[in-house]
Order: sequence, then structure tokens, then C-alpha cells
Amino acid sequence: MDKVFISDLMVRGVIGISDRERSQPQDIVVNIVLYTDISKGAATDKIEDCANYRTIAKAIIAHIEKNSRYTVEALATDIAELCLNTDGVEKVRIKVEKPGAVRFSKSVGVEITRIKKSP
Repeated sequence: MDKVFISDLMVRGVIGISDRERSQPQDIVVNIVLYTDISKGAATDKIEDCANYRTIAKAIIAHIEKNSRYTVEALATDIAELCLNTDGVEKVRIKVEKPGAVRFSKSVGVEITRIKKSP
């Protein structure tokens, strides 16, 4: 299975459990790996035969900016579902981080892997 990736997508959104965290948007860093077969897109050189990472990134940004979540676990799951709803994407690995959320750390977060369920 081939991989298409989006690295260090920086988005601002409301995430967290405290009143301070929920009072204003904060930085959220998202890394995505889409597992797909790129052979058709490679052969035709047509974007419609590819998992379009630009379209996926825009959808993720819109989702984070529009929806608030309490946990990075819930947000990572949202993003995984969004990606798996894209034609050709069979599996995803999502990493969601909150920079500076814990004192003395660069960031904290979760990484999940999800596989498209068979119909």
C-alpha cells in the first residue's frame, strides 16, 4: 500500500477541557498518512485519480475551525473518519498534537491508526 502524507498541518481551533483552553482558539498540529494505491493516478497523471491531499487538508482545516472538541482523542477520530470517507483511502494514521499544553514539553497528543470498514 502506498502512502500520501500531510506533515505538520497547523490549524487553530478550540480544544481542551478547561475554561481557559475553551476561551479562544489554540494551535493544533496534525500529521496525516493516507494509505492508498497511487498506481492509477501515476499512470494517468490526473488528480481525479488520486487521493487529493489539498482537498483533504482543506476539509480537516474547516472541521477543526468549525467544531470544538474536549479531547485530542475525539478530534483524531473525527479526522480519521473524514479521511476514510475519501475515495481510494483504505487506511489512515493520524497524529494530533497540542503544542505547549504541558509545561516543559514541546507538545502532547495522540496517534491513531484506522482502517476502512468493509461494506
